[in-house]
Amino acid sequence: MGETDLNKILKSLKPKLNPGEFVFCVTDDLAQISQANIISTFKEEEGVTVIIKKELADQLKLKYPSVTAWITLTVHSSLEAVGLTSAFSTALAQSGISCNVIAAFYHDHLFVNKKDATQAMEILNELSR
Repeated sequence: MGETDLNKILKSLKPKLNPGEFVFCVTDDLAQISQANIISTFKEEEGVTVIIKKELADQLKLKYPSVTAWITLTVHSSLEAVGLTSAFSTALAQSGISCNVIAAFYHDHLFVNKKDATQAMEILNELSR
């Protein structure tokens, strides 16, 4: 179902920088956004967080605090794997890079400030060596 051995996972990270600029927004009206344009959603008491392309947020006049780059760790890690988030978040934090993480069924997805994307990719590639 997915790799659980942290050493094997780290050696197989193969981070991929997805093209585009992405933002986290809050909306009360999900109907205004086509499902095909939504990267992710999460329902909280305060509202629904959506991750979408910056251009779409601008068209819809949605507010966002920052512009991020989306990095996918292409290794198929298990949802039961222990230590992966700690390993990459610690490596990024040591360089002052903030990271928002979404763990999906097949891959982990990292959102870092757009200006930090190149450095984050270098750090993640180094982590897998």
